Amino acid sequence: MMAHSSVAPREKYARLMAAAASGGGIPTAVVHPCDQTSLEGATKGARLGLIVPTLVGPKTRILDTAKAFQIDIAGLEIVDADHSQDSARKGVELVRNGRAEALMKGSLHTDEIMGAVVAREGGIRTARRISHCFVMDVPGHPDALIITDAAVNIAPTLEVKVDIVQNAIDLAHALGIVEVRVAILSAMETINSKVPSTIEAAALCKMADRGQITGALLDGPLALDNAISEAAAAVKKIASPVAGRANVLVVPDLEAGNMLAKSLSFLAGADCAGIVLGARVPIILTSRADSLAARLASCAVAALVAKARREHAPKAVT
Repeated sequence: MMAHSSVAPREKYARLMAAAASGGGIPTAVVHPCDQTSLEGATKGARLGLIVPTLVGPKTRILDTAKAFQIDIAGLEIVDADHSQDSARKGVELVRNGRAEALMKGSLHTDEIMGAVVAREGGIRTARRISHCFVMDVPGHPDALIITDAAVNIAPTLEVKVDIVQNAIDLAHALGIVEVRVAILSAMETINSKVPSTIEAAALCKMADRGQITGALLDGPLALDNAISEAAAAVKKIASPVAGRANVLVVPDLEAGNMLAKSLSFLAGADCAGIVLGARVPIILTSRADSLAARLASCAVAALVAKARREHAPKAVT
């Protein structure tokens, strides 16, 4: 996403980072941090108390990168790996062994780290479908916006969308959002059999009514303007606790989500933190073009998710 000149995070991100830093950082496997951007992101996240990084990758390359860019990695554990795929496998192994509560992508391809995550043998899948959320800080908009799924599921079926929605709701609660208001987006607010996303939106809302999706208010189909502008919703006479006040936007498919997120970044100057949910631990998935503020916000989001999971984990019987 768009890199901004200012490193200082915006107000909404600052609140997230303050909440995440309270109580200490979460153990995080940083996979293949072999360039300046990924290594700096990990060390700055550690200094701010968001994560406690274990650097997983070719030791010589990590040390050479730290020396070349004067990045202080003193005191950080390095798990040596042969190459990027080996880094991904060993990072996932740290999660399986209980030594990491989050994964962070370094300078390797997304499909390499995700391949290790979803591997049938040695992966960290759960019964829940894996999906991606952007947490976007849009200037002039009062709340952070969660947009899903704009990075993992290309053309999700209705069944997959159930998990996409539930993952986003769980994320919103982890971020401290008290009333989660989910808008299922389409090009219109009326149901039209020629536009399949409107029918799926209606089905998702009914599934929420019947307890198949929990923890939020859902409405849809809603066009984007009706989802985030109370004035637009009023003009269309849409009476709903979600219309005009949505804080979670569920897009019809990856193409729509990608265009929406990049429009907000490049035209509205928004920052966006990225996280993958549905695996055993949150996965910090950043782009090489992300600003440092967005990288740190992604660390904060993952820390809050990990802490929420820790608090809701079943207590051991003594």
